[in-house]
Amino acid sequence: MSSLFLRDDLAAVPHDVGDVVALHGDEAKHAVTVNRLRVGQHTSIGDGRGLVVHGPVVGASGSELTIAVTEVTEERMPGPSVWLVQALAKGDRDELAIQAATELGVAGVVPWSADRSVSRWAGAKVAKGVERWRSIVREAAKQSIRAWVPDVAELHSTRDLVRLAGSTRMLLLEPTASQALTDFSLDGEDAESDLVLVVGPEGGISVGELEALTRAGAVPVRLGSTILRTSTAGPAALAVLNARLGRW
Repeated sequence: MSSLFLRDDLAAVPHDVGDVVALHGDEAKHAVTVNRLRVGQHTSIGDGRGLVVHGPVVGASGSELTIAVTEVTEERMPGPSVWLVQALAKGDRDELAIQAATELGVAGVVPWSADRSVSRWAGAKVAKGVERWRSIVREAAKQSIRAWVPDVAELHSTRDLVRLAGSTRMLLLEPTASQALTDFSLDGEDAESDLVLVVGPEGGISVGELEALTRAGAVPVRLGSTILRTSTAGPAALAVLNARLGRW
């Protein structure tokens, strides 16, 4: 069974072919008790930043799992980077969006406190929410066997997004936009600039937010004639961009 586990300091320990790399703590416990890895089975250990070692398990206990390295791979993050700005949404819809976005190869996600967000992070909830999202993308990267774990930015306000729009190619997913995402040019002098997809909450991006962001340089684009939920709009747009960028 193919699987991936994470050790953040992998690059700092011996990890060449012939070395033995160990997992400890919760990662080892999950590998042994949940995934039921046993001696002789093959698995992979990565650092979440592109470095992955592969090999057979040579030791497995509740507190430690070790593999003998037979292959080392280093994967570069493809450019341009594609980020998802996901508005906070009620229930688990924002979490479903970032989980799917991770599986689809997003470089990072940005939690956004939009005008029409029903869910709100304030006080201690801000740090708790960011940490929750980091846990979700970490587990989704492992499940999809991604060499890169997406970054999770701090909570952004609309004012923060306006500043971000000035240094990136920002696309606002807006059903009423005149331009389709498939018609947006990915070429030109700024072809390597980061792409940032902005998805609003259940009620959509407000008129004031649309005006402020478009004045800052963001481009409204639509996906189709139907209205997608906030949990599916971002992943759908990422799938389109993956195809257009030649990643699929």
